[in-house]
Amino acid sequence: MKQRKRIYYSAAQRAEIWDRWRRGESMSSIGRRFDRESSSVFSVLSPSGGIRPAERRQAARALSLTEREEVSRGLVAGRSLRAIAAQLGRSPSTISREVGRNGGRDRYRATVSDQVAWARALRPRTAS
Repeated sequence: MKQRKRIYYSAAQRAEIWDRWRRGESMSSIGRRFDRESSSVFSVLSPSGGIRPAERRQAARALSLTEREEVSRGLVAGRSLRAIAAQLGRSPSTISREVGRNGGRDRYRATVSDQVAWARALRPRTAS
């Protein structure tokens, strides 16, 4: 049996699909815009029932990229986790967990940690 080729859309293309869908264009015309079948457009729209999902935002309690960069600089400078936490106004346990789950003192990288945290936030959530 022949396998179907998987169609991927970039974030910008997905945004354009949603914009065109919102303006009332058909899946066929949106598919033609990207030189693809309407079924590939359907696969973007159907998981949320044709209603555009809310824009992803980082939780206010999560460390920002700027804070992660400060953690990285502090580690390179040889500062203690408690000193870094005090500078950021965060709990020492928050900084300790952040460093521990992202490579430890020797291998911590702010940008990689931020990307991993963003990906972890995609985990499925159960209805409450």
